[in-house]
Formats: sequence, C-alpha cells, structure tokens
Amino acid sequence: MRFADIGLSDELLRALSEAGYDEPTPIQAAAIPQVQMMRDIIAIAQTGTGKTASFVLPMIDVLANGRARARMPRSLILEPTRELAAQVAENFEKYGKYHKLSMALLIGGVQMGDQVKALEKGVDVLIATPGRLMDLFERGKILLTGCEMLVIDEADRMLDMGFIPDIEHICTKLPATRQTLLFSATMPPPIKKLADKFLSNPKYIEVARPATANVNIEQFLVNVSPMKKRDVLRDLLRTEDVSNAIIFCNRKTTVRELNTSLQRHGMRSGEIHGDIDQASRQKQLEAFKNGDINLLVASDVAARGLDVKGVSHVFNFDAPWHPDDYVHRIGRTGRAGAKGKAFTFVTKADEEAIENIEKLIGTKIERLGEVEAPSGDAEERAPAKRGRKPAEPKAKAAPAEAAAPAEPKPAREKAAAKPAREKAAPMVEAEPAQRPNAAPAGDDGWNGPMPGFLGVGFGTT
Repeated sequence: MRFADIGLSDELLRALSEAGYDEPTPIQAAAIPQVQMMRDIIAIAQTGTGKTASFVLPMIDVLANGRARARMPRSLILEPTRELAAQVAENFEKYGKYHKLSMALLIGGVQMGDQVKALEKGVDVLIATPGRLMDLFERGKILLTGCEMLVIDEADRMLDMGFIPDIEHICTKLPATRQTLLFSATMPPPIKKLADKFLSNPKYIEVARPATANVNIEQFLVNVSPMKKRDVLRDLLRTEDVSNAIIFCNRKTTVRELNTSLQRHGMRSGEIHGDIDQASRQKQLEAFKNGDINLLVASDVAARGLDVKGVSHVFNFDAPWHPDDYVHRIGRTGRAGAKGKAFTFVTKADEEAIENIEKLIGTKIERLGEVEAPSGDAEERAPAKRGRKPAEPKAKAAPAEAAAPAEPKPAREKAAAKPAREKAAPMVEAEPAQRPNAAPAGDDGWNGPMPGFLGVGFGTT
C-alpha cells in the first residue's frame, strides 16, 4: 500500500514525497482512513511506529476547509512534554507546507506573550502541554468551544505524569460533538476509563502487542558494579560502533554528573532533563540532531516519542524503575526499520526491576556477565560524599585510650601530651582537609590515631 492509495490530498502527497515517504506504516494505514471518516479512535502501537503522522496527516486534510476565529482553536493536540509538543509542531510544518493552516504551540518554559498573540489571530491547530493550556484558559486567553477535533497523544505517559485530572477537566470544556483520537503505547485501566468516558463508539486499532520491544533492537544486560559504571560505559562507547547514542539516567543529578564526566574525557556529549530551561533543551536537541554532539545524556523526559534519525545505541546507565519506561527508552533506536542496540547496566539492586521488564516484554534479555573496567581508567570509581574527603586507607590500630579517652587527663598528663601533639603536627599538615573540628575517628574523615590535642579543651594555654 502507498500513501496515494488511502485518499490523501495531492498537496499532502507532494509534501510526503519530498520528505522521502511513499508507504505508510501499519498504524498509519489503519488510522488515517478512520480519522478521515471522522471516527473516534483508540490507537495502541509501540513507540517508533509512526503514530504522530497517523493523526497529523489526516488532520491537515480535514482542517483544510474552514476558518479560524480569534482565541478559538479548531483543533487541539495534547502532549505530555515540551519536546513532544515541539516535535508534533515540526511535523505540521513539514507536511502542511502546501496548506494554509495556522498553528500555535503552547508550552511552558517560554514567555506567554507570543503565544497569546498567536491565539488572538486565530489558529487551526493548537498543540499544547496540559499545564500551559490550563494556565491560559484560566486567564481567559483561550476558548475551547470551537474545537472540532481533540488528540490525546502518549496517554499512558500523561497518566504517569499525573495529567489525567487536567485532561478530564479540559474535555469537559470542549464541544460534546467533537472527534477524539487517543494514542498510547499501553492501555492501563485508568486510560481505558478515560476513553470510555470521553470517546464515542471508538474504533480500536492495535498494530502490536502493548509494551513489546522493537524486533530491530538487539538488547543486552551488562552486569556491573555500581562504582565501575562510568568506566564500563566509556569502554563500551569506545569499542562499540557508536555513531550517536542516548544515555538514560534515573535522576537529574546523575545526568549532570555523567555528562560532565564524559566531557572531561574528551567526548562530545550534552544533557537534557527537567531542570533545564526550554531554550537550552531545544539547543541541546538541535546539537544532537545536527551531529554537533553525538552523545545525549538524558532523564526520562526524552524517553517518549523523541524522534531523532539514526540513533545507533541506547544505554540505560540506570535500569529504569518502571518496566514500561524500558520499552520507551530503547525505542529511541531501531526506528523506521533501522537496526539498533540497547545496553542496560544491572547491579544487584536492579534484579527485581529486570525481572519485571523481562516479564513485560515476554522474553529473556541476553546477559553479558560481569564486565571489568579497563585498567588505568578508574577516574571516579568511588565518588566521595559532597563536602567530605574520601576515606583514607585505615592506619594501624591505635591504643584504645589514645583513640577515645574515657575521662579528662590530669594536668601533668596534659603536659606530657604536648610532645605527642607536636609530633603529630606534620601529619595534620599533610592532610589539609583535616581541621580541628573534623569528624571523629571511624567517620568518613580521619581514621588514624587521634591527635593528642583533641584530649584537651580548645583555647587552653
């Protein structure tokens, strides 16, 4: 089947041809005709199967006739993240280049002024994240009574991020006769309940079993000690044929620290996570897409729907906490029929999470066994706690009374302690991090004999 066989307009076919697309993916072939017939649909498909084009393309033709009114968008697309919203906007610009449709993008992290101006002119297509849409709606800057079509994209991700109450509220503000399209990779019970409440006799489309991993992706588990993760990652980046890769971490702090470490070792890496402002996030994504950097260290903000061509590898530096996130993370590679590889680092603490992942995808993932870090490259195997010096090798055990005096010494013993204090002085000098108020022996600081001056009160002569 070709795009020309499913009733798209000549203008759309021309734009598709220029973008290099002639044949629809299974989800596109199944969904586009239903959208053109103005049916409500529930579409379940794994990531990387072309879900975005399956609603963007028919929407362009459906909205081709009609006129937008000020502050009253004709259609609304809800996305869970700014990146996904911006990506959908790019698709509309690419495929709608020969149509005269107006579009507005409402996302957080940027000034509202330009967004409000666009709404006042009237838009055919409004692409928004729930938070910014609710904000502008409550300010009276937008009316939803003229919305003819609603798309809820990545519905299961919306659920994970706590947006379902907002979506339900938004749905109550839309006309009851609208067309509603719901797209999701999985169908948990809350999403089924949402669909039953707000969709009218929907056509159910499923092109792959929920939460299945792309067969084009080779998957590996790497058993590794937590302290050797960075060393092993650098070794894999050097030995694997990595053209570009996304490296996922569970925490934003880990993203920042790992990116700094990779850059320090001469690698072209960038980072993206929720604490970075929108302009910086877009700049990092553009640098990755353009090849200015070939490694993108990311939190799960980049796990869903982010479409970057030619990602050869995905590395789960941290095993994902939720099994569904594993499917979405590795789905950043092996897209559009290409091959890809996914490596997941596994520590002893991750075994239960891995069992849940394998249960979800219905297959065992190949284990590479314990991977040794390359010799002479152990830059950060045991990161110290912030504000403290790494523990030194323990000195020879000191007599108990020297390490922890049970009671204050008499005056003559204080005098006798003076030579010991003077003798210990060079040792204290050699460790500038050890201050008079340092942690007692046995903590993460000094582990040798207690200097004699700690047995007397400060300020004595």
